Amino acid sequence: MNTQLTTLQNSFKMTWCHDSDGHQYTFNEYMELSRSFHCFAAPGLIIGGKMVDMALKKLPDDILFDAISETSHCLPDAIQLLTLCTTGNGWLKIVNLDRFAIIFYDKFTGKGIRVFINPASLNVWPEIKSWFYKLKPKTEQNTDLLREQICSAGSDIFLTKPVCVLPHWLKKRELGKTINCSLCGEAYPEKHGAICRGCQGEAPYAVSDSVNLKDLDVKSLLTSIPVKEAKGEKALHDMTQIVPGKFKGPAFKRGQTINAGDICRLQQMGRMNLYSDKNNLSEEEWIHEDRAVESFAKLMAGPGVIYQSQPLEGKITFTASLNGLLRVDTDRLEAFNLIPDVICSTRQNFSVVSKGHQIAGTRAIPLYIFHDYWQKGLSILRENSILRENSILRENPLIQVLPFKPAKIGILITGTEIVQGLIKDKFESIIRAKVKKLGCCVVCSLIVPDDRKAISDSILKLINKGSELIITTAGLSVDPDDVTRQGLIDAGVEDILYGVPVLPGAMSLLAHIGEVQVIGVPACALYYKTTAFDLFLPRILADVKITRKDLADMGHGAFCLECNVCRYPRCPFGK
Repeated sequence: MNTQLTTLQNSFKMTWCHDSDGHQYTFNEYMELSRSFHCFAAPGLIIGGKMVDMALKKLPDDILFDAISETSHCLPDAIQLLTLCTTGNGWLKIVNLDRFAIIFYDKFTGKGIRVFINPASLNVWPEIKSWFYKLKPKTEQNTDLLREQICSAGSDIFLTKPVCVLPHWLKKRELGKTINCSLCGEAYPEKHGAICRGCQGEAPYAVSDSVNLKDLDVKSLLTSIPVKEAKGEKALHDMTQIVPGKFKGPAFKRGQTINAGDICRLQQMGRMNLYSDKNNLSEEEWIHEDRAVESFAKLMAGPGVIYQSQPLEGKITFTASLNGLLRVDTDRLEAFNLIPDVICSTRQNFSVVSKGHQIAGTRAIPLYIFHDYWQKGLSILRENSILRENSILRENPLIQVLPFKPAKIGILITGTEIVQGLIKDKFESIIRAKVKKLGCCVVCSLIVPDDRKAISDSILKLINKGSELIITTAGLSVDPDDVTRQGLIDAGVEDILYGVPVLPGAMSLLAHIGEVQVIGVPACALYYKTTAFDLFLPRILADVKITRKDLADMGHGAFCLECNVCRYPRCPFGK
């Protein structure tokens, strides 16, 4: 017995591990080091010391290395104790797979060594196995025996394997551009979204001192009543009935008193229990879905947008009050939808909409939303809005419909082959049909040869005829005869945008001569029913300035599928 004790004591005094500077630690010394850093010489930290020791011995001496821990428990501390790799300097990464393993690797090539526990080896060490697999509670573990077995086992319970870390993990971490959150005002990486992740609901705290952690689930504050006992109760919210293919709508409205005859109907709708607000939820902490969406809708709707005064099934739907172009502040829409428990969905920005058509909807997700989330939603929607008594002056509302301003159109058709009578013009009828659809009229149409001076002179003639928007056709390609762009320049056009990421229509042109807008339509519009022209025309008629950045943004979604039957705008083109 004394011999075994002496052997064990000697083992505790033998070298257990070393650090990246070459300093060696006995088992006892490393346990003391662990206590000073980790507050407790945990078994995982002790084992981690040996794993780090093995990894360091396997690495070449002349490399710069980083480390990965495949668990967030104990092993990261062992790495930080014995190497220069820490989570703070970024040289230690935690990839939380909850596997007891570490990787040390060349930070440039990714080549390294992985150290991990060999499960088969633990059969020889029952106390280690019991700890590792959690076969008994901590209170029943024999801590002294566990440490003895860890010390005796040494490196025998591990396996090592050469690995190559994936390129993604070799990249230097970068926060990128830092901006201030529009809600809380704190700085955060712009790449996280329109608002910081804390305001997105990921903050590990509640702002209100009065909020009890158990109360953050509003369901725990509501009373559930069996429907057969609900006679005389008032419905806490609209209750939807669905008859497949025939009906979907509120069968019971909020505040409606449940009578005896309603109970069977509710059961048929699948409502076996109803909520009752017998606890009188505080509006300082919880906002009912109807109140939430009513307040959101008031701030969301801009000119050209109307909505029903009362929520329906917890939702408010927005409708266009005129024919025009839908404008959505997509940045603020993203910011609003990043806030937990609230949503707003819209039709695509820059969609052509008709009076009476639905264009957007908003609602709260749960029956009651946390007051802080409601306030954050209001803050986002109040940006660029000035409150004056009961009215709101919006410089940039979330949703608006811009009216089309009917323009006097001048059409300039270019093509020597048309002037010489070799072919018949097909372009004028196409352009006339498209502009008429948006309420415009053609005041003059000219056909000229592919000649710079003829084109330049004709542009000035169209302006003198009162044209407010000039549309030129063809002559925008790379052939020697294509001189429409040069003729426009001779006529004095400014701010030319030539070449757009839209197919078909890549060689389109946008410019202006004073207040007169100019659109150059390439010859592809003779073949394709829908081109870049169909995306530009509504914006120009709604007095929306088109920039190079706008054109660049169009590239995503501006690839026509060339369907046999064109269904635009009921298709993904330009969206």
